[in-house]
Amino acid sequence: MKRYSLSRRNFLSGAAAVAASVTIVPRHVLGGEAGKAPSDKLNIACVGVGGRAGAHVDAAGGQNLIALCDVDKGRLAGQGKRFPKAKTFTDYRKMLDEVAKEIDAVFVATPDHHHAFATMAAIKLGKHVYCEKPLTHSVWEARQVAEAARKAKVATQMGNQGLSEDGPRQLTEWIAAGAIGGVTEVHIWTDRPGGWWPQGFKERLPTKPVPANLDWDMWIGAAPYRDYHDKLHPFAWRGWWDFGTGALGDIGCHAMAPVFMALKLGLPTALEAETSGSSVESGPNWSIIKYEFPARGEMPPVKLTWYDGGKMPARPEEYEKDRKWDNNGTLLVGDKGKIMLFGYNPRIIPEAKMKDFKLPEKTLPRVPGGNHHEDWFIACRGGRPACSNFDFAGPLAEAVLAGNIAVRVGKRIEWDGPNMKAKNAPEADALVHREYRKGWTL
Repeated sequence: MKRYSLSRRNFLSGAAAVAASVTIVPRHVLGGEAGKAPSDKLNIACVGVGGRAGAHVDAAGGQNLIALCDVDKGRLAGQGKRFPKAKTFTDYRKMLDEVAKEIDAVFVATPDHHHAFATMAAIKLGKHVYCEKPLTHSVWEARQVAEAARKAKVATQMGNQGLSEDGPRQLTEWIAAGAIGGVTEVHIWTDRPGGWWPQGFKERLPTKPVPANLDWDMWIGAAPYRDYHDKLHPFAWRGWWDFGTGALGDIGCHAMAPVFMALKLGLPTALEAETSGSSVESGPNWSIIKYEFPARGEMPPVKLTWYDGGKMPARPEEYEKDRKWDNNGTLLVGDKGKIMLFGYNPRIIPEAKMKDFKLPEKTLPRVPGGNHHEDWFIACRGGRPACSNFDFAGPLAEAVLAGNIAVRVGKRIEWDGPNMKAKNAPEADALVHREYRKGWTL
C-alpha cells in the first residue's frame, strides 16, 4: 500500500536548504557527452539489505554502491556476491566511520527502532539520507532527526514511495479547486496487521538459540534487551512496541501522506483510541484512532479516523454497489461531495459526478516516472527537495506516532504538538521519548 505528498510551504522552505547541500557537479556543468559522467553517480552505503531494503540495494547498485550493512550475515553475504566491490559490515556505526569519506548518501531500511540512530549518524557526517517509514520509532526522535537534517542541509527522503506518484498531486489540486468543498472528515483503513504479522501478545516470548549468522546484540540496539525469538526477527518485530510501531506505524506514513499534502495538515490537537488486544508488550489486534486537527487558514477543522485490523467505515451511499470495495482505502468527506482513494488514485463519487468534474490545471511539480528513489537522487545532486523530505515527513511521522501514544495510554489525550506533550496524561512522556539501552545515544 502506498501514499503521500508535499505542501507548497514545505516545498519552498526546503529548496534553499537542499541547494546549499550540493557537493556533486551535474554532467551539463562539466560539458560531458551523452551518458552519465562520474560526478552524476552518487556514492551510496546501505543500512539493511533484506526484505524491503533489497529494493534500495538495487537502486544503490545503479549508482556507486560503496558499502552494505546488515546484522544478518547470511543476507549480507548474498548481497555481497551480487556487489563484490562493496564493503560489508554488521554494525552501521563502524561502517559509517570507515567509509565516511567515500560516500555521499545512505539508505536506511532497518527495523523501526534503528531508524533514528542510523539516520542521525549519517546526518552528523553531512550525508544525504533516505530512511524507510515510519521515519523513527518515537515522536521525539522524529523531531530530532528533522531538525538535524534541516541544520545539516542534507537531502532527505522518507520511504513512503507512493508519494512520488501522480495521485497525491491530483488530490491536492482537486481539493484546491474546490472539488468537494471544505473537507471536514477523513477515514483511512488498512487490513494490517491481520495476516501480515501477529499482534496482541500479552507476554514476552520464550528464549530460543540465536542463529549463528545473526548479531543479536546489534539487532537489539538501543531497545531494552530481550532474548532472541524467531517471532522478533526477521519480520514480526513490527507487532512489538520495543521494536516496531504496529499497523499504524507501518501503513500510516503511506496512507496519511496524500491527505496531509492535500489538506495541509500538521500536528493534531487531540487523539483517542479504541482497541482490542493491546498490551505493554504488543500492539493491538485492531484499533480505531480518532485524530482532531485544527483549522488551517480557510480550511476547516478536520476529524481523521484511522481503522486497522479489518475495521473500516461504513460504505458511503455514493459508492456504487457494483464497484469493488477494498480492504485498504481512504475517504474524504467535504461539504460538497466525497473523494475515494484506493491506492493513490483519487476519484470523486459517484462516478457520474467524477465524469462531470472539470479537471483543474496541473500546478504541482511531478516526479519523473513516479520514481521515489530518483526523486531523492535528484535532490542529492542539488535539484529540488524530494517530495517526502524530512521537513514534510517529520511532522507526518510525529502525527502518526502520536496515534500509538493514544493506543498505549488508553484514554483521550489533549495533544500539545509543538511541545510533544499529552497535556492531560503525564504518563505519556515515557512514550514520547523512552530511555535507551546503555551505550546508545542519539
